Amino acid sequence: MTQESEDDTIRCDEMEQYYILAETVKQNIDYDVLLQSYPNEGQLVQGIYELIVETVAYTGKKLVVASNELPAELVKNRLMKLNFMHIQYVISSMKKNTTEIKNIKKYLLAALYNAPATMQGYYQAEVNHAAICKEKLT
Repeated sequence: MTQESEDDTIRCDEMEQYYILAETVKQNIDYDVLLQSYPNEGQLVQGIYELIVETVAYTGKKLVVASNELPAELVKNRLMKLNFMHIQYVISSMKKNTTEIKNIKKYLLAALYNAPATMQGYYQAEVNHAAICKEKLT
């Protein structure tokens, strides 16, 4: 086998692994259901999906998330655990945000990385707020 054909084989293997990874992410986040659930946010859903795949496919040792340098494997493992509800939470948070976002890619990566740790607390705070508002009305 020549060096060129070996390189082609390696590239084919890498691309195959990339496509498998991309398909796994699609399944994890229920990509098609997200597109149906958010028909007006198709580009955002696509961008989130692509950012997850790009980050999980990253081959370096470190990644920067919210100005913190983290082991790439830690970030990748957390992103691979994201599901439909996490993406729904990130989209909802994006829609409610009224501050200027200077670097959307960094912002989204931080939101995705932190979603599993912050989602439950966010929804609990929403429930608590609704309960207090209801008490005030009665």
